[in-house]
This record gives sequence, structure tokens and C-alpha cells, in this order.
Amino acid sequence: LKSGIDILVGTPGRIKDHIQNSKLDLSSVKHVVLDEVDHMLDMGFAEQVEEILGFAYKKGSENNPQTLLFSATCPRWVYDVAKKYMKDEYEQIDLIGKKTQRTATTVEHLAIQCRSSQRAGVLGDIIQVYSGSHGRTIVFCETKREANELAMNASLKQDAQSLHGDIPQQQREVTLKGFRNGVFEVLIATNVAARGLDIPEVDLVIQCSPPK
Repeated sequence: LKSGIDILVGTPGRIKDHIQNSKLDLSSVKHVVLDEVDHMLDMGFAEQVEEILGFAYKKGSENNPQTLLFSATCPRWVYDVAKKYMKDEYEQIDLIGKKTQRTATTVEHLAIQCRSSQRAGVLGDIIQVYSGSHGRTIVFCETKREANELAMNASLKQDAQSLHGDIPQQQREVTLKGFRNGVFEVLIATNVAARGLDIPEVDLVIQCSPPK
């Protein structure tokens, strides 16, 4: 940072730290990109983002940075908040358009109804049928407790480990490496912990309840 850079990538908290410690000057920034903008502008982050952008944006100025917002999901409120940082004639680019099929056409989708008390047993059977003995499966849960309980449930015949926000970063990395390398076949994760994972050759993805 001291010798000058062209591109800076960072989390809001870390960037804010550098600004407060006078290690970062954003007054001459030319382009601002917010990735996963719906999460960035969610109530938890909106304040931090606003504070950071305040150093680069001047109200009504023609020289404000070009602002690019990316997300797989853009609810209406995202655009309302985003208008603060964008020019009136901003462009909206939708890569899905009017396509009714919004998911990968090579993926088969199935819905299975079962009682919560039977879920671990049903999961074990589904994984056995659709992923086999050596295939990789990711199971998404709503809560950390749910992820832990499923990972330890005897009805799950495959080796499983959990991944969520309470697990230290170092252990998360060890868990992900083990999953990638085939040390265990089933990763049980909360939606938050699994956002942005890039793991090749996953045979099966299971949502324990309809995603919100």
C-alpha cells in the first residue's frame, strides 16, 4: 500500500481499518466494485460500506468513481440503496433475462418430502443412491446446530464433517481441503459458511429445507 497500487481487494472491515490508521487514501479512486452487493448492503454491512464510500464520493459531483454492483440475486431494495452511489442514468444488466430456466440445464432437480425425525435416514439413502460410495455431496442446513447434529448422526452411513461460522478459520480450511481431497465424502454446511465455495466434481447438492 505504501508504494502505491492499481487494484485493491478487501472486506469492508479491513478496508475501514486501513483508512482509520491513515494507511489508505481513497480520494482518487476511479472504479468501485461491490461483489455480492445484496450482502454488502444488508443491514450489517451497509453502514461500513457507506463510511468507506464516503471518502471517494462527493454529493452531486460528476467525478465520482464508476460504480459496478454484482450479485446473483438483486432484490428491489438493493437498487433503492444503490442509487445513492450511482448516477441517475445507471444501467442494469441482467444475464438471465426472460429465461424461465434460471439454473444449470445439466442439473437434475428433485424435491423429497419427509418428517424432520426421518431426515438423517432419508439423507443417508439419497446420498447412497445419487452419489454412491465415493462421490462428493454437500448438504446445506439452516443452522449451525442442525449441521453438527446431522454430521454426527449414525443414520448417515457416509463420513461427514460440518462447516459453519463457529468453526475457526484454520479448521475450516483443513475441512475443505479434506473434502476436496476425498478424505470424507459429505460436507454439511450452513448457507453462510458455504457461500462462494469452489469445489469441483460435486455429484450431489442437498438443501435440507427450501432455501430462503
